[in-house]
Amino acid sequence: MRTILLGPPGAGKGTQAAVIVNEFHVPHISTGDIFRNNIKQGTELGKKAKDYMDQGLLVPDELVVAIVEDRLKQEDCEKGFLLDGFPRTVPQAEALDDVLKNMGISLDKVINIEVNKDNLIKRVVGRRICKDCGATYHIDFNPSVKGELCDQCEGQLYQRPDDTEETVSKRIEVYSKETQPLIQYYQKRGILAVIEGEQDIEDVSQEIVRILRGVS
Repeated sequence: MRTILLGPPGAGKGTQAAVIVNEFHVPHISTGDIFRNNIKQGTELGKKAKDYMDQGLLVPDELVVAIVEDRLKQEDCEKGFLLDGFPRTVPQAEALDDVLKNMGISLDKVINIEVNKDNLIKRVVGRRICKDCGATYHIDFNPSVKGELCDQCEGQLYQRPDDTEETVSKRIEVYSKETQPLIQYYQKRGILAVIEGEQDIEDVSQEIVRILRGVS
């Protein structure tokens, strides 16, 4: 089961990724995690990526693709994988297709979670995170019973600096502009599945699992 998970900020990708990983026993591959691991381990790819990042530059597509390719060739990906955060553009998608073709495999499905912009903003702006254990809450949908303290460890809850309405709105606009061509690309390939993300979380999960069971 080889899948890509798409969705704007606040769509619940993290929650659904955990469901997919638990259900299908495949690794959740986040490009952010891959970069951090390569940099931490001091790999050649990691050193090259760090050079760009230290200069405040975007890591070139060729290097991003090389790092993803290296990860996909690891043993735990033999039975499948869930890609999150990559590809972000059509050129990256085309490069990924080439990588997979050379490996003798192909994508099974691309899951795109859609949520209304106003609801996305409400979801993200209301998010609160524990500074100690990292547990996530929401002032409306999942509030802590201890108010401004974490239910689990009583750490202080805080709002991320970039979770303001203005910042979130801009992030969503950038995401939509960048991702629309990518969505069309996979739609033409016939492997895109659009999920209504405003359903209950459990319903979203069940729909995703049902779709993926049809290709696994």
